[in-house]
Amino acid sequence: MHPFRAAVEAGDHDAIKAMLADDVTFLSPVAFAPYEGRELVAAILRGAFRVLGGLRYVRELEGSGGVDHALMFKATVDGKDVHGCDFLHLNEAGEIAEFCVMVRPLSGANAVATEMGKQFELIKRELGLPG
Repeated sequence: MHPFRAAVEAGDHDAIKAMLADDVTFLSPVAFAPYEGRELVAAILRGAFRVLGGLRYVRELEGSGGVDHALMFKATVDGKDVHGCDFLHLNEAGEIAEFCVMVRPLSGANAVATEMGKQFELIKRELGLPG
């Protein structure tokens, strides 16, 4: 089991943040522009875990060399079933350098977009950013 999965399943947000590279890039399933930096990505992930009800990983794949991982999950968002995958790419230090999320079906992706949009005010407050 990848340590990120273990931290998510344990609800250990400090451990999740510690696994992120300082310059980590987060590729959202619903936003075109990437998000960058450990503090921002950690806050986005906390928001995602608030939105993804009953999040559970159902499959884990590892690419050759151990630097690429795919963690398939199921969750519920606003009453809609969501299937998704977290794609992790690790840097030379073993930190998560790129975090890409894909979600299906479209109704689930739309629910994620709506609910994560609501999270961004809280995320900004957590980071001390202007609203």
